[in-house]
Amino acid sequence: MTSRSYLRAFRHRNYRLYFSGQSISMVGAWMTRVATSWLVYRLTGSALLLGVVGFAGQILSFVLSPIAGVLVDRWDKHKLLIWTQILAMIQALIMGILVLKNAITIEEIIVLSVLQGMVNAFEMPVRQSFVVRMVNDKADLSNAIALNSSLVNLTRAIGPSVAGVLIAVVGEAWCFLADAISYLAVLTSLFLMRLEPDTRKPSAHSGLIAQMREGWRYVVGFAPIKTILIMLGISSIAGMSYPTIMPIFATRILHGAPSTLGLLLGSAGLGSLGGALYLASRKTILGLGRIIPKAAAFSGLALIAFAYSHVVWLSVLMLFLAGFGFMVQVASTNTLVQTVVEDDKRGRVMSFYAMAFVGTAPFGSLITGAVAARFGAPFAVSLGGVGCLLGALWFARSLPTFRNGLRPIYIQMGILPDPASIAVPEAAAH
Repeated sequence: MTSRSYLRAFRHRNYRLYFSGQSISMVGAWMTRVATSWLVYRLTGSALLLGVVGFAGQILSFVLSPIAGVLVDRWDKHKLLIWTQILAMIQALIMGILVLKNAITIEEIIVLSVLQGMVNAFEMPVRQSFVVRMVNDKADLSNAIALNSSLVNLTRAIGPSVAGVLIAVVGEAWCFLADAISYLAVLTSLFLMRLEPDTRKPSAHSGLIAQMREGWRYVVGFAPIKTILIMLGISSIAGMSYPTIMPIFATRILHGAPSTLGLLLGSAGLGSLGGALYLASRKTILGLGRIIPKAAAFSGLALIAFAYSHVVWLSVLMLFLAGFGFMVQVASTNTLVQTVVEDDKRGRVMSFYAMAFVGTAPFGSLITGAVAARFGAPFAVSLGGVGCLLGALWFARSLPTFRNGLRPIYIQMGILPDPASIAVPEAAAH
């Protein structure tokens, strides 16, 4: 496939601006994630508190996402996205100043993590649904989503590695301060956009609760979206919480330093980038349903192998493979949901996507931290890998119903041919 096919979403000016701004901002965001986990472990040495901080940073994405989805459908997505970036920049700046002054406590880390979780509860659904505003041609939508995933995971490969070096040389504070500065890039890109007025809004007479119920009924009543989001939630709880206790693997099991932590998380990011590029190379969404359980099982097996590795190179390789599998599953889910969802419900549906992907993660973080504190980090991660395998088996058995639900929509959208249009006329058959 040519580079033009890989990058066809770049034909849209607004998307190019957004991509360039986010490429800087997300490096800073990943630096903050690594710095936070290392800071917590340095201050407390507790696997349980690593889980508690992870829980605090993500639980509001679960609680507030349904409300956020309704408001995203009601409000101007462009302005809302700008405000989420400003608030996230303030949070990172406060973290950096407190750490630089050696004045931060675990309680303050938890409070600031809750604040960031509140921002993320709005930022994720608005960012996901805003892609349609930047990419006007739906034929380029799947490519834009795959490129977004590539961006997230390229920065996920770079950010932890840079954070590991910065922490070792000058301390965690400069990771937070660099993150705060990096938000200026995405804010600049958002201010430079030229957008058509957003006319896709739900009816004004519907109340907040009524629209939440409407979104919930749509998700629960449409079997393909319900099934795919349940699968995403299983993978998030079982297999995506391992970064919470990664400082334990870097220090106690692999006998490394902050740079080792950056190497481990960076390898998972590179694997995820490979998964996103693989999906970007696909010309059609057909077949993604079969790919999802295979990807979940693949990442589960890689996590189990990583859990019991005591060699750095093998651990790095297994996290690379786990990252590849996870990203193929997540990006496939995102692409399918964004393709089939009705435009006037996009924000609400993507809020449920955020609940399944990010909102369930705090429960996984808390469980992983508690299990690691009681039975050890390797057992906690391997248990998550087993959960991924069981989820993949369940989804594979649900595939016939999943396909039957999507087929009429694919026919309506022209992705699949209409059987009536290709049937041989009765008169011609004689």
